[in-house]
Amino acid sequence: MTIRRRDFLAATAATAGVAGLGIRPTFAQAEPAYKPESGATLRLLRWTPFVKGDEDAWLANTKKFTEATGVEVRVDKESWEDIRPKAAVAANVGSGPDLVMCWFDDAHQYPDKLVDLTELANYLGGKYGGWYDGMRGYAARGDQFIAMPLAAIGNAVVYRDSHMKAAGFSEFPKDTAGFLELCKAMKAKGTPAGFPHGKAVGDGNNYAHWLLWSHGAQMVDAEGKVTINSPETLAAINYAKELYATFIPGTESWQDVNNNRAFLAGQVSLIANGVSVYYTAKGDPKLAEIAADIRTTNFPIGPVGKSVELHQTSSLLLFKHTKYPEAAKAYIKFMMEADQMNAWLTGSSAYCCQALKSFASNPIWTADPIHAPYSRASETLRPNGYAGPLGYASAATMADYVLVDMFAAAVTGQRSPEDAMKEAERRANRYYRV
Repeated sequence: MTIRRRDFLAATAATAGVAGLGIRPTFAQAEPAYKPESGATLRLLRWTPFVKGDEDAWLANTKKFTEATGVEVRVDKESWEDIRPKAAVAANVGSGPDLVMCWFDDAHQYPDKLVDLTELANYLGGKYGGWYDGMRGYAARGDQFIAMPLAAIGNAVVYRDSHMKAAGFSEFPKDTAGFLELCKAMKAKGTPAGFPHGKAVGDGNNYAHWLLWSHGAQMVDAEGKVTINSPETLAAINYAKELYATFIPGTESWQDVNNNRAFLAGQVSLIANGVSVYYTAKGDPKLAEIAADIRTTNFPIGPVGKSVELHQTSSLLLFKHTKYPEAAKAYIKFMMEADQMNAWLTGSSAYCCQALKSFASNPIWTADPIHAPYSRASETLRPNGYAGPLGYASAATMADYVLVDMFAAAVTGQRSPEDAMKEAERRANRYYRV
């Protein structure tokens, strides 16, 4: 690509537009120029929003892009569970949406089908303080970006403060032992907890990985050898069984929407969720009592002795089958720049956590105490493939719900803990062939 002097000067001058939010580039870097192809149109597939402001801000930014370039962008929505299979089909058949907001390490399942975004990612990283390591790992293979890191959707414990206190606790327990006692006490008071053991892309995976990691277990070691069949995993399963006994019935079939609904219906008083459940309650006068009673906190610390959490992550994929790669790159660049990114983060009301470090200064993170547990999701997340490398195996193991199914089978009594571990080991070894 030819870099013109005026492009370089424009990139340098652009820093002025973000000074008001305290966002300062780490170093000046020439700005890549992408000229949309004549007659270009684009189609983006994104996940259905849980916070209306997320979608509104994204569409408003997209409209600004169309007004500036003339490129029409069609934005389609699918449920969280349907994004992964639809993206995989598009990759395999070589047609469909140009861009997809994918989950976790999905990009690593078909990297040869994706456009190299390294030039653009390096420009954005240089301009906005660099990428958070966990977010970068989901979108890059070595030094090559096979996708564009977009956001982490923070996950935190959401609970009714008055119900916790009625159960005899003046403050939320900070360790797993105390957490179990709280859940037992809340069940006894008729205000139980509920965590999904169903195939929930976000909440089910977040919960299962916390259970595993908090007890010092892991799916694989640093070399990618499957290590799920271990004493630490057994301890995690046994703990999960005790927790499950305190839950509302039916959580083994819950998907991502179910805990929200149960909480807002007053059926449960303690869940793990994004900030969306708070804003749903806050926006409905009939739920004002629940909204005022909501508190949020990070997951308690287990025997491993430190905070270890998975947060839902999303990256933007650009498929090679697109007819308009320059228009698509221009769109990604536009949406990631400060004016648009800050508008999206603000519109999302702390639901989406930035992938670029400079945007941590966005005022949304201090606008409400409820936001605090979500504010560092991108910084603190542990990749789902821990402790091994991200790649096809980690992506496929998660897509196949190996870990989620292990806990579900054990807590419901479909398998003994030992047999559940062995089955998870067998299934994981289909993908990790070291």
